[in-house]
Amino acid sequence: MKAMFYITLFFYLVGIHSTLKTTLEQEDVIRIHSLHVTSLVTSRFSRTIITSMSSNQANVSKEVSFDVELPKEAFISNFSLTIEGKVYVGVVKEKGVAQKIYTDSVSRGRTAGIVKASGRLFEKFGISVNVAPKSEVVFMLTYEELLRRKFGQYEILLKIKPNQLVEDFQIEVHIDETRALRFLDADATFLTNDLRQMVEKSYSDNKGHVFFKPSLDVQRSCSECTSTLLNGEFIVKYDVDRSNDLGEIQIINGYFVHFFAPTNLPQLPKKIVFVIDVSGSMSGQKIKQTKKAMLRIIEDLNPEDNFNIAIFNSTVVYWKQSLVKADRINVEHAKKYITSLSAGGGTNLNEALLSAVRQILQTSPTGVIQGSSAPMIIMLTDGDPSVGETQDDKIQVNVKQAINDQISLYCLGFGQDLNYKLLQTLALENGGVARRIYEDSDADLQLQGFYKEVAYPLLTGVQLTYPENVVSHLTKSTFPLYHKGSEIIVAGKVSDNELTELPAEITGYGVDEHLSFTTTNLDNVPQGYIFGEYTERLWAYLTIQQLLEKEILAKGEDKEYLKSRALALSLKYNFVTPLSSMVVTKPEESDEKPPVAAEKEEHKNIPKKFHAASATRKSFVDGDPHFIVKPSDVNLEICFNVKQSPGVFLNLVEDPVTGISVYCELVGKNKDGSTDASGNTYIGKLGFQSLGLGIQLEVTTETITITNSKQKTVFSWNKIRVEAQKGLTLRILDERRLAIIMDKMITFIVVLHRPLKEQSKHRDYLGLYTEDVHQLSKNTYGILGQFYHYIPMEISNVTYISKGIEATLSVRGKTTKVYGQQRKNYHQYALHGESTFCWFIEDGLTWLTGKSEDEFLVPTLYKSQVSVVFLSAIYGLVETWVRRDLGKV
Repeated sequence: MKAMFYITLFFYLVGIHSTLKTTLEQEDVIRIHSLHVTSLVTSRFSRTIITSMSSNQANVSKEVSFDVELPKEAFISNFSLTIEGKVYVGVVKEKGVAQKIYTDSVSRGRTAGIVKASGRLFEKFGISVNVAPKSEVVFMLTYEELLRRKFGQYEILLKIKPNQLVEDFQIEVHIDETRALRFLDADATFLTNDLRQMVEKSYSDNKGHVFFKPSLDVQRSCSECTSTLLNGEFIVKYDVDRSNDLGEIQIINGYFVHFFAPTNLPQLPKKIVFVIDVSGSMSGQKIKQTKKAMLRIIEDLNPEDNFNIAIFNSTVVYWKQSLVKADRINVEHAKKYITSLSAGGGTNLNEALLSAVRQILQTSPTGVIQGSSAPMIIMLTDGDPSVGETQDDKIQVNVKQAINDQISLYCLGFGQDLNYKLLQTLALENGGVARRIYEDSDADLQLQGFYKEVAYPLLTGVQLTYPENVVSHLTKSTFPLYHKGSEIIVAGKVSDNELTELPAEITGYGVDEHLSFTTTNLDNVPQGYIFGEYTERLWAYLTIQQLLEKEILAKGEDKEYLKSRALALSLKYNFVTPLSSMVVTKPEESDEKPPVAAEKEEHKNIPKKFHAASATRKSFVDGDPHFIVKPSDVNLEICFNVKQSPGVFLNLVEDPVTGISVYCELVGKNKDGSTDASGNTYIGKLGFQSLGLGIQLEVTTETITITNSKQKTVFSWNKIRVEAQKGLTLRILDERRLAIIMDKMITFIVVLHRPLKEQSKHRDYLGLYTEDVHQLSKNTYGILGQFYHYIPMEISNVTYISKGIEATLSVRGKTTKVYGQQRKNYHQYALHGESTFCWFIEDGLTWLTGKSEDEFLVPTLYKSQVSVVFLSAIYGLVETWVRRDLGKV
């Protein structure tokens, strides 16, 4: 046995030497030659154009990717890519139609891209295209956005992440307002002293300009580095002169816009109840961050404000019996009360809100809130109602009847796993807004930031009125509150484009009771404004957003009518909105659009080989277990099931060269370990091993355990945020997704699935998604690992049948029937996931590999019975020897 071990180890070391040499000699062959970001702003409405030119430096075809993040409220309005002199333009379609076009294009092997959601501040657009040797591709994306005034300024937010040094990189912002600019500033999260000197900013009268063009040398993260410092947010801030309190009215091409932001108004005292969820799910980091934020918020209360604090779980408890003045003594007592809060119990959201309404109404002898104060409720919760009234519809009716248009309700939803739709509806129905608070390290700052937006009310019950015979198709013109530093915007159509004046009456309640303003003046719009018809596009932008808000509250036919109106405007103005998608496909050279009548017939002109690959699609296993694999350099996804019994261990990834491996243990579907009639099994445990690091990592649905030569460290899913140990980095992206980065080479994402209902008999389970696998060797094995490298595949004879799509798959001369299916991908969204298209093969693993499933079984969670410490020591010696031999050390 010992002799056999030494022989095996010898060949293992030889394999390390040869593959490391190949890996270390590889060079990056995709180069970004230019990246230009140009933002054009006319009267708060911005149009941003991102242009990127990349090239394939290799002697073979390579994939080039274009990934852009844009502000969450922006609407994409144009996209094109240029390859070998040919331009391919994206089109905006209804979301379902766009997805069908995208899926069909992918199934035919065409390059395709579609808009996908991303993070808390940004949306993501991504596309990858195959580029011939020594050839270039130009990407161009345009998006439009109405800049919202917050804290007395407008903000242009640009996400910059080229991921490499760029020869020709520049950001340019042109601002053209009807009024003189009061100030202009530009900054970025990544600016060093050298980079800051490269930012040029200037403004004169109503025009402003920002220019940033860093040289290659100042982009470098260090003097000899090839990595870039340009990674983060570039932010431009400005405001305009406010000498005219009644704002600005502009008319262009039959559309008007009215900006109203009065200044020098005294602040209204607030009547405010903070309603804080302290149920069990708020324990840990959430309650700590909530307490930290509330301590600052209470300090910021104005002495004229009246306030109270309600905490709720299964019951509702008040700090005081009624609202009290925010004087120094009460503020100090409130801070001590907040510090003492702890979490536990259920979620009686209905009673918490109703009692808060009663508290505010009790401040008036008549039970009717008059002007001269701003009544509001700010509620923070992270879950679903579970105690008392739990039906959404009844809670909405109860709260709306109680508030009766007298109080503004703001709902803050903490984390992803909550009933955000209920919070949206409650807020929109009652004069407030809903906002997600993301479970990041700055959650307390998010809470404070939101409060500051609503902390300084100046007017209540604001109404803007225009002559009915002159204007039509108005956007929202009634606003419950106007806050200091913000701006009210109303747009609409006018019957006469040659109007010299447009009467506007503005009424509201301030400290001095009822206020009324009247204006007729029109602002002179410069003839050379940056882009035409911006008032019409601004009107369409606002109208779509407000129709979507109304659609959330509507039901039945009204709901469908509002959706259809919003969709019609989205398509008319080529806007990508929640109801539409921008989809772009690159057809093959000889591909012609088939007649509509032939769509269900066999497509004989479908390309036989698939070369373009999408970087956004990864191999993964999640579910039954359902495997979806995507071989490198093949624009094709194959899915299959593995049927094994609970308790079996599977080899998912095993690379003898890098020493990285991943194994899993299967469990039954139910909590008691049993399976259902179909025998479904899921992943209950994952084992990660790195011989190079001398580390083993075990992930279960409850704990995350790191074992090395010195210690064993155990975390729970809700206790760990970021952990780094000897080349291993763990990061919780949210409570259900764990990023694992091993030796700075390869990233895995583990998704934790929990039943939506606590009383469910089904158990928790795990999913595994792979990223950055290109640095694993060609010797990588395992159910997933063997597909990380090129396997020639072809799809032909695609036929539309009554049950969907079927086709013929060819792999290494063998053919079999496959069927088009939609499977769930939880890589980005752990709760609901996204649909992804794949070709399903019955008995797929055996057919694809020529091996039975049993050949991928291992006896334990870690295949090797030899100590990981011993193997890692041997591995370290060999790696040092190899690198010295290559002159790398």
